[in-house]
Amino acid sequence: MIGRKPRGLMTVLTEPAASPLEKTPDASPRALYVLLLVVFINLVGFGLVIPLLPFYARSLNASPWQVTAMFSAYSLGQFIAEPFWGRLSDRIGRRPVLIVTILANTLSYVALAFAPTIGVAFLVRLFSGFGGGNISTIQGYMADVTPPEKRAGRMGLLGAAFGMGFVVGPTLGGLLPGLAKFFGHSDTGRLAFQIPLLTAAALAAVASLGVFLFVVESRKPSAPGAPVTRRRDHLKAASAHPVLSRVLLVTLISTAAFAGMESIFGLWTQARFNWGPRQVGLCFAVIGVIASIGQGLITGRLARRFGEAKVLTAGLAIIACSLALTPFVPTSAFVPLAVGCTAFGQSLVFPCVAALISRATPPDKQGAMLGLNMAAGSLARMGGPMIAGPLFGVAIGGPYWLGAVLMLPAIAFAARIGERVKAVA
Repeated sequence: MIGRKPRGLMTVLTEPAASPLEKTPDASPRALYVLLLVVFINLVGFGLVIPLLPFYARSLNASPWQVTAMFSAYSLGQFIAEPFWGRLSDRIGRRPVLIVTILANTLSYVALAFAPTIGVAFLVRLFSGFGGGNISTIQGYMADVTPPEKRAGRMGLLGAAFGMGFVVGPTLGGLLPGLAKFFGHSDTGRLAFQIPLLTAAALAAVASLGVFLFVVESRKPSAPGAPVTRRRDHLKAASAHPVLSRVLLVTLISTAAFAGMESIFGLWTQARFNWGPRQVGLCFAVIGVIASIGQGLITGRLARRFGEAKVLTAGLAIIACSLALTPFVPTSAFVPLAVGCTAFGQSLVFPCVAALISRATPPDKQGAMLGLNMAAGSLARMGGPMIAGPLFGVAIGGPYWLGAVLMLPAIAFAARIGERVKAVA
């Protein structure tokens, strides 16, 4: 096994990482701020569409399953794109990949604003996800220009940019449609959806210009004929590992449950409480604030005291309870509380997942395994909405109850992870 030429488990675990440039001039704060801006704008654009999409799709006479399919299309594009852009950035450099992907996002927002049919909108969302699959490239750049002792802090800044983007995005998505009234149009008509989408396009264009002006290349291109590590090699390594295999399953299950709830949330609140984009957007902003506070101030302290595996298990249990109880909220005033509990549970889950992957993986392979975890999340964000849409057509509380049931095996996996971590330590 060790002496085999084909790339397998031992090759993946022992292959040295590619070397960055000896001296990277882009260690300046200005370039790092631009990268944080890129992440922030990615999440603003993604979050901005969340409260709009159910109503946007309804304006194109889409059925519930078509609405959730549009959510899945973006994640499908990301699932395909993350390894592609990552490998390409190793070959030709990070900077051109970042510029191309951000420009692709700019075009996709404009195209979505003027999509004539639901079929075209689906294809545009697929293309948008493909352009949005550049997070691993950004993480790679940050690792290239950051000394090891500062890397955790810089990656934490990326997490903060994620959280801020997810707060601002849904808020803009809920409030900007109201500007259509100043032009004599309804706040649920096509113009109401075009205003925030064109705003997202403008922000993406600014980010692309920032990368062009301030971000300097951080890596040498790979030598011609250099061996390429394939995603299936990493998958084989992870599936054979007693901790990583369970952590990836937890990510897959919990993300699918959360994405299913997220994709039908606008339809559910409209059916139960006659909510529109504004109320949905503000509620998602609450989710973003709670998630940011949970990840930034609470999860780390709990993990240091009780261990990542126990906090992960507790987070999954909170999600299960909140999903099971949300369909029974008596009035709209309880919706932010119920969804906030789900968001708090998620804020406990994802940092602990990343920490467990980091602890169970050799230092020079952490990026690959974290990227595989992102791919599992993208796969879940495809499957969750595709199941939630038809279920919503049967019973509007169905996606929530299914999510709660899915949490049970995830909790069982998480409960065993602590034992496995001790066994491999």
